[in-house]
Amino acid sequence: MANERKTEQLVRRHFEKFADKIIIEEQRSDNAKINKLLQTASKKGMGQGYPEFIISFKENSDLLIVVECKAEVTKHESKNRLKYSEYAVDGALLYASYLSKSFDVIAIAASGETIQSLKISHFLHLKSERKATSKFDDKFLSAEDYLKGYENSEEKFRQDYNTLLEFIKELNLKLHTYKILESQRSLLISSILIALENKAFKKSYGIYNNAENLANFLTQTVSIELENANIIGKKLNNLNVQFSFIKTDTSLSKKENILKEIIDEIDENINSFMKTHRYFDVLGQLYIEFLRYANSDKGLGIVLTPPHITELFSELADVNKNSIVYDNCTGTGGFLISAMNKMIKDAKDDQDKINEIKNNQLIGTEYQSHIFALAISNMYIHQDGKTNVINGSCFDEEVIKHVTERKPTVGFLNPPYKSDKKTDTDELAFILNNLACLVDGGTCVAIVPMQSALATKGKVYELKKKLLEKHTLEAVLSMPDELFFNSKVGVVSCIMVFTAHRQHPKHKETYFGYYKDDGFVKRKTKGRIDVYGKWDTRKEKWITNYINKKREPGLSINKTITVEMEWVVEAYMETNYSELKNKNFSVTLLNYATFLIGNKLSNEVSHKSYHEKHITIDTEEWEYFELEKLFTITGSKTTSLLELEEYGTGIFSYVTTQATNNGIEGFYDFSTEKGNILTVDSAVLGYCSYQELDFSASDHVEKLIPKFDMNEYVAMFLVTIINLERYRYNYGRKCSQARMKEISIKLPSKNSEPDFEFMEDYIKTLPYSSSIKMKEIE
Repeated sequence: MANERKTEQLVRRHFEKFADKIIIEEQRSDNAKINKLLQTASKKGMGQGYPEFIISFKENSDLLIVVECKAEVTKHESKNRLKYSEYAVDGALLYASYLSKSFDVIAIAASGETIQSLKISHFLHLKSERKATSKFDDKFLSAEDYLKGYENSEEKFRQDYNTLLEFIKELNLKLHTYKILESQRSLLISSILIALENKAFKKSYGIYNNAENLANFLTQTVSIELENANIIGKKLNNLNVQFSFIKTDTSLSKKENILKEIIDEIDENINSFMKTHRYFDVLGQLYIEFLRYANSDKGLGIVLTPPHITELFSELADVNKNSIVYDNCTGTGGFLISAMNKMIKDAKDDQDKINEIKNNQLIGTEYQSHIFALAISNMYIHQDGKTNVINGSCFDEEVIKHVTERKPTVGFLNPPYKSDKKTDTDELAFILNNLACLVDGGTCVAIVPMQSALATKGKVYELKKKLLEKHTLEAVLSMPDELFFNSKVGVVSCIMVFTAHRQHPKHKETYFGYYKDDGFVKRKTKGRIDVYGKWDTRKEKWITNYINKKREPGLSINKTITVEMEWVVEAYMETNYSELKNKNFSVTLLNYATFLIGNKLSNEVSHKSYHEKHITIDTEEWEYFELEKLFTITGSKTTSLLELEEYGTGIFSYVTTQATNNGIEGFYDFSTEKGNILTVDSAVLGYCSYQELDFSASDHVEKLIPKFDMNEYVAMFLVTIINLERYRYNYGRKCSQARMKEISIKLPSKNSEPDFEFMEDYIKTLPYSSSIKMKEIE
């Protein structure tokens, strides 16, 4: 007969080995908080319930382990995990769900009566999270490994990072009330983090009752710490100047307890985060948050790269323990910190190599003094490469000579984005500068505005030409449109990857990736974050496709390029027609039917189809047709609203660039264009709609005049297909007549010609197709 006590004994024996680190309780707890949380946790749905084991950590009161045991391996886990009293996994997850209201919980399910037959499953349910995630391997770990695995997990980092963002937001508001300038807030925090590395300061700052004395003590400690780190001479003097405002700021040096309170909060919230999650550009995130409400983050001179993208750079460049990394636009040091993180992991606890990495293999240049101070602070806090960050211009001959002598193998950069096209240095010039410093065959990865990749004439064109003459363009990856949302910058960007000092071969194919969906979403108080934990999976797919140059419709393509071409995937990638379903067409029909009824152009909207036939689509059998051979692509005459108002309301539509109400803003007694055509918004996103009525148009409305007989049913089919091409356009690469003329669309065919009869018949089988006939206009 199965004996659950045997399973419990196996669990007990394992965890008792770590009694110096944990407290083991069985089917009870002396912790009042735990008892309260479990008072309704019975597996049978009534009353209090306890797992077989509740384990707490002596050095971390936030984490619990719960263990649920079953004797039979067949009772390990049910299909839906809802049979709490019968299955080990189900029960463990139940208890974790109750305890996670106040604790982070590792839930362990154990089944089997012998070591040989024992089956183990682990789950991590973080505080206030909706559900647990599978974690660890299928065997017991030591108490220390459980703790480390929990602290270093992606899930825990995400939770702690969100908590950090909340704190930074509150801190920003507090510093605002103290009237500390946005540009000085990060410097203040960095100075405190440096000072807290000094044991004497950390131990004694709390006894200072005089604000001015504490401000002086803070700045003196920072200067001493930096000098001890071999930051001396002009570099140290510059840093002392940057931090000197602390000694004269009214709130910090005159008002009692304000500075002391800030130091306390920094130590508790930011310093503790950095000790747990090393090699993360916290100061960069502070800078972004503090400047979010300034007049212009961009105007203050910096657009910082989000941390997950700095991490992506290191993966793209295959950074390892032997890499020597150079960032000629260092900012707060985010790229160098991400690279250092990967290099140290690759060093695998070889302390001599780790010291070599920190001291000699990370190089940076930063022009702006206050940002340079943040970079030095960041590098100091992470105990790496601080003496190898140069305060100066990356174009200075002495700087280039100094960097080149270090023989960097990898270059990273996010150059300053031009605010004045006439006077500011172009982004591609910074790429050329970075590449010039790398060894032959080195890898340069840069993120720049998409406009840099699109130029086909002028100064940027000449820089593109110079790049191909001297270096090889390996890849261009289109980034999410709102990547820099947290910095209040709307620029659409792309990543370029080059191999240094090897002319681009004429017949080489460059890899182009549509890397738009990183899984991040916007949240009102936190900005753009990885709420659902999708980034790791997306990153793996991106890297795998890049390494293997995998061609995938809707995601990537390989193409030989010239300087005259647009260097972006949107221009060449194949549309993924395999995902085209009935619902895509039905949505088009519903939107058009809704437009008609909403503007009194029809009498009803019905879900009914025009007829009951059943027709399927098979896009594999379709053929490509050039858009220009199907339509005359031309512009419309621009008419202003002011002019239309003089004519008054009428029966002719006014087509604009809006993507709602079929693109129509109203109806007037004036028209310039004939109906029964398609229109496309060329202002940005290429929204296509069918215009049955004669119309007038605002600016940026292009016409697709059919070279075939078109009715509303065929139009609905074509609108759906053409709108699949909208991914090609964004604020960096707007829709235009010239770009539309380059497009081919896939359509049902018959005898190598578009099968318009099939398109009409198919549309008539779909929901709402009975509701798209416009009524007679009186």
